Amino acid sequence: MKLALSCARVERAAILAASVAFACAPLAHAEEVASVNTNFHITGSDRVVVEAYDDPAVQGVTCYVSRARTGGIKGTLGIAEDPTEASIACRQVGAIKIAEPLRQQADVFTERMSLIFKTLHVVRVVDSKRNTLVYLTYSDRVATGSAKNSVTAVPMPAGTTIPVR
Repeated sequence: MKLALSCARVERAAILAASVAFACAPLAHAEEVASVNTNFHITGSDRVVVEAYDDPAVQGVTCYVSRARTGGIKGTLGIAEDPTEASIACRQVGAIKIAEPLRQQADVFTERMSLIFKTLHVVRVVDSKRNTLVYLTYSDRVATGSAKNSVTAVPMPAGTTIPVR
């Protein structure tokens, strides 16, 4: 009996810690560009959404991420776990301006894919040799992640060099 109570306390503590970490993590503010329904539910359909994220450190670059969103009652309440698959395409959408040197690799955007445990990441990698910004998307969980990923690259215009710290 004491062991069961102890395990329950540890589980609650882990959930609380994950909740606090989730609440403190910076979340991306995506702009939904479009969506298509994939599976009808009376309480809200499953869909694929396309969201635009402007790179906060590189003016003139926008990343478009498509991913599945779960509908139904759980999706409507925000407690559904969205599928892990995501695709990314980043493009130059204006004059590129980099205000300060970039880290070689940085987590640029994060957004939750479930109430607590799953997060979508977009990571920016500087490929100095090719003068290109590479963007990678993947998801992780508190306990396990996924190897499913997508990558895209934005070459710098002639005469623009990426400052790296």
